[in-house]
This record gives sequence, C-alpha cells and structure tokens, in this order.
Amino acid sequence: MEDVSAANAVEDREHKFLTKAIEEAYKGAECGDGRPFGAVIVRNDEVVVSCHNMVLRNTDPTAHAEVTAIREACTKLNQIDLSDCEMYASCEPCPMCFGAIQRSRVKRLVYGARADAASSFVSVGFISDALRGTGFYEKAQLEIKKADGALAVLAEEVFEKTRFMFRPAN
Repeated sequence: MEDVSAANAVEDREHKFLTKAIEEAYKGAECGDGRPFGAVIVRNDEVVVSCHNMVLRNTDPTAHAEVTAIREACTKLNQIDLSDCEMYASCEPCPMCFGAIQRSRVKRLVYGARADAASSFVSVGFISDALRGTGFYEKAQLEIKKADGALAVLAEEVFEKTRFMFRPAN
C-alpha cells in the first residue's frame, strides 16, 4: 500500500510541475517571446524558476526555455551546480539544452512532449542520442523520464494550438 501511495505522490508532483512548464510554453508563445517551450526548475518541492523560450524577445538563439531556466536558477541560487534540483520541460530538450542540463548537473529531467511533436518548430533529426541512452561519448548521469498518458497529450497539444503563430522551422 505504501508503494502505491508513494507512486501516486510522485505522479502528482510530476503532474504539478510539468503542467507549470506547459503553461510557460503557452505564455511564451502568446506574448511573442519565443516558440512554445517551457521549463521549470524545482528544489525541495519548491519552484526555483519557471521560464519559457525567450529567443525572439532576446534576439538570442540560445535562449531556449531550458537554458534560460538554468541561467536564472544559477543566478537566483548563486551557484552553478544544480545537482539538488530537478527540471520539468514541456518538450524533449534539444542537444544544446540537454548539454546545458548535464553541465548544470540537474539530477532529474521530466519532459512532456516527444521532439517529433514539435517538428514544425524544431529539427527533429537533431535530437540528442544521450536522451535515449545511445550517446557514443557520454551517457547521461541523470534520471530521465518521459511523461505518458494525458499529461503527454497535454504537453503535445501546445504545438498544435500555437502552430498558427509561427512560420515553419527551417
């Protein structure tokens, strides 16, 4: 019985924080800051930062939601080691973001949508092999979990519902 309630508690907190990341994805797209991607960094069950893609607003191709969240969390916590933090991302991170996640030592990544759901926004063939554990040079040293069920569908819907706001990705 304890295992079931513990699993439910983990699922509830994952739902809470991943939903917040998805809300950030909508927020960023709706205000025109960038494409519909969101990320939340959590420490001790508290949100440290909640960010969205800022590429257009900052005229910075590296201002993806995950990188922006890492930058803001490091500044807020006054440290570059986020090994006591988790990240919740609305979508499977690109290689740049995944590299930043690894370098910041985030201990756990939970993402919503698969990269191919965002195919009109990203180059799908360029997703890091490390996410799938097939990276040649370096295996991921963090726990990675893909959301499933209704939460995964919710995360993927953000791309369908905001597609009209952007030109197709090159």
